[in-house]
Amino acid sequence: MSDHFKSLSLEILQNNSKTFVEIAKGELERAQSSVASDLDKRQQAIDNLVKPVRESLDKLDTRIHDLESARVGAYAKLTEQVRSLAETQNYLHAETGKLVQALRSPIVRGRWGEVQLRRVVELAGMVDHCDFVEQHTITTDEGRLRPDLIVHLPGGKTIVIDSKTPLNAYLESLEATDEVTRIARLEQHAAQVRAHIEKLSRKGYWEQFDATPEFIVLFLPGEVFFSAALERDPLLIEFGADKLVIPATPTTLIALLRAVAYGWKQEKLAQNALAISQLGQELYKRLSDMGGHFGGLGRSLNACVNAFNKVAGNIETRVFVSARKFSELGAGVSGTDIEPLEQVEQLAREIQAPELLPEARENTARAVDE
Repeated sequence: MSDHFKSLSLEILQNNSKTFVEIAKGELERAQSSVASDLDKRQQAIDNLVKPVRESLDKLDTRIHDLESARVGAYAKLTEQVRSLAETQNYLHAETGKLVQALRSPIVRGRWGEVQLRRVVELAGMVDHCDFVEQHTITTDEGRLRPDLIVHLPGGKTIVIDSKTPLNAYLESLEATDEVTRIARLEQHAAQVRAHIEKLSRKGYWEQFDATPEFIVLFLPGEVFFSAALERDPLLIEFGADKLVIPATPTTLIALLRAVAYGWKQEKLAQNALAISQLGQELYKRLSDMGGHFGGLGRSLNACVNAFNKVAGNIETRVFVSARKFSELGAGVSGTDIEPLEQVEQLAREIQAPELLPEARENTARAVDE
């Protein structure tokens, strides 16, 4: 009985277990199917959400790659430009050094100043064959004076210009390695310019040239030379004015020479106006003389007409009357008659213009002679 009960219980337990497993398996399969379907939907939804982000990231990666390529190329070009700039800077530094060394020579510096001066004169419209003379030398008791430029003004006036400004100290300031040395060289440059102004004042160029204003122009071939000296010596302009020496840079000298060129233009216009006036007086006199000749020609024509009429009347009354008697006596040519002569009644027109009358011609001749 007990064994039978145990076997029955075991059988029931096995059946229940099997049924439970089958039920659990079915439920699990349904749950897995439901979960798989829901997972696919979620995966699809995630993919839909992630796809634009992935596309944006792909585009961003492409853009970053392009930017990186461009940056590398730009960096290479920049490196090349910096290298070229460095080479140019080194070349410019070398050439500047050569220029500084060349300008240390008084001959080269003087020639360069003359070239700058000529260039300024050309820009101002003052051509050398009519308005200025270069390197004019005069001999005085104190030696030979040679101004670099003499500008001729209308009316026989002249302006003397000197361009031999010392520049050694300024050139040395460009090569200074520290600020203290540079300022010291600039101070020396200002002192050299002041000393040169004093030297020009003692020469007294205005006393050696006729009709010259009592001042001389000191030409500095660059704006920077004068500004550097003026920065260290602000009273330099007043000092020059007191010494009758006017410092001038290319800009101020161009303005001065343009004013002179304008004066020459006005002088030329005045000369042309005088020539036109004289030419008009001469033409007026010649027209008056021509009118007199026409008047004489008219009187001569009238005299010829009167003489013709007198001769024609004489022939008509004294000659043709006797000639016609031949025809009456039968000695004439058959069918031919002597036609009477017609007198000329048209006379030359008398000139009435007062300018062409003899009295007016005499007045015109006297005015032209005066």
